[in-house]
Amino acid sequence: MKCFRADLHVHSVLSPCGDLDMSPVKIVREAAKQQIDLLAIADHNSTLHARVMMELGKEAGIVVLPGAEVNTREEIHCLTLFENLEQTDAFQHFLDSRLPAIPNKPSLFGDQLVVDRNECILSEVEPLLISALEATIYEVRDEVERLGGILIPAHIDRPYNSIKSQLGFIPADLQPIALEVSARSTIAVFRHEHPELAAYTMITNSDSHQLESLGRATTRYWLQEASFAELCMALRNEGGRKIMEP
Repeated sequence: MKCFRADLHVHSVLSPCGDLDMSPVKIVREAAKQQIDLLAIADHNSTLHARVMMELGKEAGIVVLPGAEVNTREEIHCLTLFENLEQTDAFQHFLDSRLPAIPNKPSLFGDQLVVDRNECILSEVEPLLISALEATIYEVRDEVERLGGILIPAHIDRPYNSIKSQLGFIPADLQPIALEVSARSTIAVFRHEHPELAAYTMITNSDSHQLESLGRATTRYWLQEASFAELCMALRNEGGRKIMEP
């Protein structure tokens, strides 16, 4: 086994808040420059860039996990990660069925572009992707787990759109596999400030919306290989796999 560096929260031009430089090919190039082994694409309420990101990652020697950053009915942001495109495509159907028909206003929120490996625009998503889904965090979790994926409450240290800001606590029956601390803090600092959450596995990611911030916060994992299955084992501290906290 060896150490793998991962950034599991990266947005592309598909997210309205994503910089127009965040095309799949540029994201992968920057990840390679940052020596990231495991990358996850996590656009708001959409997985439409998963396929091209996985293809480009494979060519660059980077394992890309497909997923999305979901905004639940409670306005809680959660990372949802999957192992393969079959699961991701099924989850996209769920997202489409629960996303409100609120049109995006590019001049206000930003463009929502689907592009190919050559940065050619294939389509523009019309519904506003940052809207809250018509699904609770429990409904999202159940669908993600039914498909074989994992759910991780995102940037729990943030004063908005986090499970702590929206609920004030983490429900015991939610049982997330991990919690994400944003780049604005560190795992060590957050643990010190919130000893009541000591039992939870914690990770950190960049939540990058610009190329220059990709990799600004990463987590190192002790794994047999860079893969979804190995990541899950590390998050559960199984079989010698683990998170290598600083």
